[in-house]
Amino acid sequence: MLNSEKKTKYYENIPTEIYSDSVTATKAIAQEIADLIRKNNEDNEPTVLGLATGSTPTKLYDELVRMHKKEGLSFKNVITFNLDEYYPMKPNSLQSYVRFMKEHLFDDIDIPEDQVHIPDGTLEEDEISTYCEEYEQKIKDAGGLDIQILGIGRTGHIGFNEPGSRPDSRTRLITLDRITRKDAASDFFGEEHVPRRAITMGIGTILDADRIFMMAWGEGKAPIIREAVEGPIHERVPATYLQEHPNATVILDEASAAELTRRKTPWILTSCDWDDKLIRKGVVWLCQKVDKPVLKLTDEDYNEHGMGDLLTQHGPAYNINLKVFNELQHTITGWPGGKPNADDTNRPERKEPFPKRAIVFSPHPDDDVISMGGTLIRLVEHGHEVHVAYQTSGNIAVFDDDVIRFVDFVSDYNEIFEINQKDTETRLSNIKKFIEEKQPGQIDSDEIKHIKGLIRRSEAKAAGRYCGIPEENLHFLDMPFYETGRVKKKPLSQADVDIVKELLREVKPHQVYAAGDLSDPHGTHRVCLKAIFNALEECKDDDWAEDCFVWLYRGAWQEWDINEIEMAVPISPQELAKKRRAIFKHQSQKDRPLFPGPDEREFWQRSEERNRGTAQLYDKLGFAEYEAIEAFVRHKFK
Repeated sequence: MLNSEKKTKYYENIPTEIYSDSVTATKAIAQEIADLIRKNNEDNEPTVLGLATGSTPTKLYDELVRMHKKEGLSFKNVITFNLDEYYPMKPNSLQSYVRFMKEHLFDDIDIPEDQVHIPDGTLEEDEISTYCEEYEQKIKDAGGLDIQILGIGRTGHIGFNEPGSRPDSRTRLITLDRITRKDAASDFFGEEHVPRRAITMGIGTILDADRIFMMAWGEGKAPIIREAVEGPIHERVPATYLQEHPNATVILDEASAAELTRRKTPWILTSCDWDDKLIRKGVVWLCQKVDKPVLKLTDEDYNEHGMGDLLTQHGPAYNINLKVFNELQHTITGWPGGKPNADDTNRPERKEPFPKRAIVFSPHPDDDVISMGGTLIRLVEHGHEVHVAYQTSGNIAVFDDDVIRFVDFVSDYNEIFEINQKDTETRLSNIKKFIEEKQPGQIDSDEIKHIKGLIRRSEAKAAGRYCGIPEENLHFLDMPFYETGRVKKKPLSQADVDIVKELLREVKPHQVYAAGDLSDPHGTHRVCLKAIFNALEECKDDDWAEDCFVWLYRGAWQEWDINEIEMAVPISPQELAKKRRAIFKHQSQKDRPLFPGPDEREFWQRSEERNRGTAQLYDKLGFAEYEAIEAFVRHKFK
């Protein structure tokens, strides 16, 4: 059994384990897999594993590789069957699951090649039916799946069993749901390149496994996890069929578990230890439930919605309401850098020193203005020394058409001003030829990657100038982990951390702003945040570090829950318009971003709706009515 917090059966129709983070969770799963492999190796029995692909299981595979290299875990007696493969798909393609498994697991362990089975995406269509029957037979001949690893898609699919799949379905060719194809678009450099079909194990095949682990990480998976775990069994959400399995477990991190009842509204289930954080969360939830501002909640509201023990411990309602109202009111400030010559007892930021030195870390070259453009502009206007650190080049998010446009500009410029540069013209011609002949998903040449990076850099400079930031305060870090030319990045290295650390020690900031969201579709924000945290940890004994506040903003995909917000910066209509114009400076990301994620709207539209939505929530809770609000949570290192 996995060792984590005590299970609760409240509202949960399948055993569910919640861990602090995905690394801790995957180590526990890897240990159970390793224990089974070692036991079977001793008994000279094979271990049969069903494996998944995608971003979810990569840390699990990393741990299994580590166990093989550091602890001598042998895979010579292991047989594997992968869940699925796109169709059609060549095994050496960038998006091939054959290639994925080799890169993430098989090339680094001692498993014999003939014991690896992955659906074949190169078959003729009339061969697929027979092939799928043979795939099923091979699983049976191996003795059946001992352990099946699963992720879950936003549609609730497991494998590629899309909504509507039957519980007795077997390995087969299926048509992918549009949402699934949209979520895969970043891997294929555009939704139009994603295959429309795939070969997948069936629900029945999966349910035949002796043991099943379904993993999910990040806030983006939280809504579908609640449906899968707490909802009724329904073909609309294929993952709900796991509720019928006698030995299946859902493995989550804190973020993906956020919508489960025991995390979102634990007071509905049982009595709670009402600390300040939970009181605030409960009161905000109650306000939204009964559609009342904080100060109008009554004893009856608390009692009728499962919060009677809060009244008993901290009541009456008036006292609780006033406490939470004051806490929320104290989060609102028009002075994100602190207000000089003012009482800062109840303000989120200190009045001194003033002005402050601040570094805004932006994972991509536009996250700064998209996520906290209004606050950035306010900090500059208040006279603080503001630096922006663009952590990656963002080059993979530039369309090839933009490269052609800039190549044409240089070529025409040379012609107009009669600049004779034959070598340049030859290089420009070769660049255009490469793009014209480029295949979907093909990695750009180093030269084209550099051009795309320069496009993003010039846009960031334009936005920075517009916000009033001196060009010498714009730092382009070009962290090495990102520079692969592919959606898949290299692991974070000490070289990445050192780049961040060097800038911190150069600026000695009083404030650090960083992207604290974990929902961006290709994980760059997560890696960038880890680099910042690692760098700050290495700087913790520096004189400036003790006086440095770290504020986390959220990106284009999600906002902080209002009960989590510790600094809320109101944005006026004029400031919101200025923020929008700063975002527009990033022309290559305008109209149709290359990697928009599941939301098709432009980034400025998502940002404005999110900022207005936060302001409306504060308004409904009984506070002043603002046009928009940007929100931050302070990260305190232990």
